[in-house]
Amino acid sequence: MNGVIEIGPLRSQDRAAWEVLARGYKAFYNTDVPDQGYEDAWRRLMDGTEVHGVGARLDGQLVGIAHYLFHVTCWMPDSCYLQDLFVGEAARGQGAARALIERVAEKARERGAARLYWTTKEDNTTARLLYDKVARFNGFIRYDYAL
Repeated sequence: MNGVIEIGPLRSQDRAAWEVLARGYKAFYNTDVPDQGYEDAWRRLMDGTEVHGVGARLDGQLVGIAHYLFHVTCWMPDSCYLQDLFVGEAARGQGAARALIERVAEKARERGAARLYWTTKEDNTTARLLYDKVARFNGFIRYDYAL
């Protein structure tokens, strides 16, 4: 694959390729999702009212995905949370992840969001090489409280 990376909205015909990438993302983070969870996520992405998705295409094939959402804050205008970002192994290192981040940033600017942010595992060194180039680590650590 040495073509041009194209970024655009997820399309209904992307369903199967999206699921392969989404499952790869969840496997990377050791997160089990039942089959219905993928169906529900796809439906929400296609609805596009609460969560949004964009895809990276290389030579016409979906090779990367980003899911994002907007939320209100007490102290500033809306924030944009980049919830999921994943590029298939064969397409890594060709600019797809950076292009996906830039497209989400563009959407956040269009909406008037005050910030774009995301989380990753501390030991995700490969992704953090890119993140350290395009964003600033502000020292926050995330905690999850079981409900």
